[in-house]
Amino acid sequence: MIEVPSRIKGLIFDLDGTVANTMQNHYIAWKTAVEPYGIQFNGEVFVQLTGMPKAATIQKLNEMYGTTMDPIAVGKMKADKYKELVYETKEIEVVANVVRKYHGKLPMSIGTGSTQIGARRTLGILNMTHYFDPIVTADDVENFKPFPDTFLKCAEAMGVAPEDCLVFEDGILGMQAARAVGMQVIDVNDYFEMNFEG
Repeated sequence: MIEVPSRIKGLIFDLDGTVANTMQNHYIAWKTAVEPYGIQFNGEVFVQLTGMPKAATIQKLNEMYGTTMDPIAVGKMKADKYKELVYETKEIEVVANVVRKYHGKLPMSIGTGSTQIGARRTLGILNMTHYFDPIVTADDVENFKPFPDTFLKCAEAMGVAPEDCLVFEDGILGMQAARAVGMQVIDVNDYFEMNFEG
């Protein structure tokens, strides 16, 4: 069981790979979308880019591999493949148990690089939307992780100072974002192991 320190006044959760076990589906969707461009997409590359919105991920891959992928076209390929897989999504139990334990005791929010539509779809499949207010997504900020804007917006909406927030994250960029503004971080990877296959 993950313990929340007593001095914490608000909880912020990343969504994909933190509350929802969607990362295998995202990985397969990205691999499917970019491999026609000669990119050998693997778990290591995926982990480096976790937390970025689609267009930013494609731009970064273009920089890394010297490709000229169109963010809109490739992003649509990725999104379409992910939509085929999304209904298989399960909760990450060790984190979902924290959500249920602190519901009504501490304010809780979602801070994700997903879109509002995508985040709410995933939470709806898990029947967990009602636990979180606000749900802050890539639609709601200009600067994405590793910038802290997503998490700062969560803290502000919850009425909790950043240093009193605990962030649950699986992505390197998200952890950097939270620590940059003095938030406490729980690395979900310490409690849950992701396997990348497909």
